[in-house]
Amino acid sequence: MEWISTLFEQYGYFVLFAGLFAESLALPFPGELAMAISGHMSTIGSFHIPAIIMISYFGAILGTVVTYYLGSKLGTTLFERNGKFLFMNKERLDKITRWFDKYGNKLILVSYFIPGLRHFTGYTAGILQIRFRTFLLYNCLGGFVWVLTYVMIGNFFGLHIEQLLHTFSQYSIAAFILLAVILMIIVLLRRHKEAVVQWILKRRRRHR
Repeated sequence: MEWISTLFEQYGYFVLFAGLFAESLALPFPGELAMAISGHMSTIGSFHIPAIIMISYFGAILGTVVTYYLGSKLGTTLFERNGKFLFMNKERLDKITRWFDKYGNKLILVSYFIPGLRHFTGYTAGILQIRFRTFLLYNCLGGFVWVLTYVMIGNFFGLHIEQLLHTFSQYSIAAFILLAVILMIIVLLRRHKEAVVQWILKRRRRHR
């Protein structure tokens, strides 16, 4: 945590933009921690909340747009040749592809909150040739909520950032699993709508 604070003191907002851009390319950088620390630093007058949000947002979005472009142009060849540098292998790519098949484009919306997924969503969306407008819409919405959440966590909770982020990360995974279960139930209900209606009617008749 101290080394990030030192970088902020030396390079200011540039750390946020460059760091979040790099993280979006799947390069190692603690983006959530950096945003939270900058949010805390706004309470002591070092940074300003609107600037933090805007710079973090554009760094993250620009990075994911670059990964989308790389994925759409280079396809799986990108990871076959350079996967070890991007921490991406065929198994992980196949796993994310299956998630897209299962949950659709809305996966992009929540991917920012899932550790190990947001770094590769742009690449995978490009490889799958998802329409750029669709990708950009969900990516921009999800990115804004993600940035706003972590900046405000730092702004409100200050020195307890690291412990809070660890807890939040655990619950964000649980929330995603719950959301996935709810979506599955909705899909099943739509597919078997008539059977469900008939079952409900039978139950009512039995209780009369």
